[in-house]
Amino acid sequence: MQKNHPFHLVTKSPWPILTSFSLMTLLVSSICLFNEKNWWFLTTSIATVTLNLSQWWRDVKRESSIKGDHTNVVKKMIKMGMILFIISEIMFFLSFFWSFFHASLAPTPEIGLKWPPKGISPFNPMEIPLLNTIILVSSGASITWAHQALMSKKFKQNIKSMIFTIMLGLYFSFLQWWEYKNASFTISDSIFGSSFFLTTGFHGIHVIIGTMFIMVALQSVTLMESNKTNHLSMELSAWYWHFVDVVWLFLYLILYWWNK
Repeated sequence: MQKNHPFHLVTKSPWPILTSFSLMTLLVSSICLFNEKNWWFLTTSIATVTLNLSQWWRDVKRESSIKGDHTNVVKKMIKMGMILFIISEIMFFLSFFWSFFHASLAPTPEIGLKWPPKGISPFNPMEIPLLNTIILVSSGASITWAHQALMSKKFKQNIKSMIFTIMLGLYFSFLQWWEYKNASFTISDSIFGSSFFLTTGFHGIHVIIGTMFIMVALQSVTLMESNKTNHLSMELSAWYWHFVDVVWLFLYLILYWWNK
């Protein structure tokens, strides 16, 4: 830790650069899997990403709860980093929505000049998609309840609401898996299948990451590492979960309701 600094900076960490390289390896291994079926490369890449992230998050929690390095300035910088990350994620999903509208508003001869393309039977938006919408909106309310309970020092309510949010997140992921399993089309079925599964699939990954994020925040609460004045993991997990909620509302209206 650097001494005699007006902002009391945290220790320099090797995990960001190592995580970047491990994520690049994960991307390469995923591409190789389509051609060579090399599961060993992919499994090793997932293991390195998991190891680097767990070590990184462990150090951040130690800096916050044990070393006391998270001053107000450091907290502001972490929040700013989270805001920039969420903005980048918004741009990420905006590119998928742009691609979808480009294909749906001006269908080409290759897909029969109609949308959805001929032979594609889209999902009924009033079935599993609507249920998933209710689940995510409810989880957004429960994570807000959890945050307000922590601010009011009602730790039992905070833990209950966080567990409830995690259960809703897992239920959403299960229903999405069930929806994929019973889909009448695949990712290779024209631009419709590619747009649908890429957008909903990446959102599903974000739901899984958000669920893990809340689990880590819940662990901090149960270990009494988070309180009314020091609960950055809880607050940022709520931000991320609300982002997931809002993206799903647009996704539901555009990819499910629009097609019907």
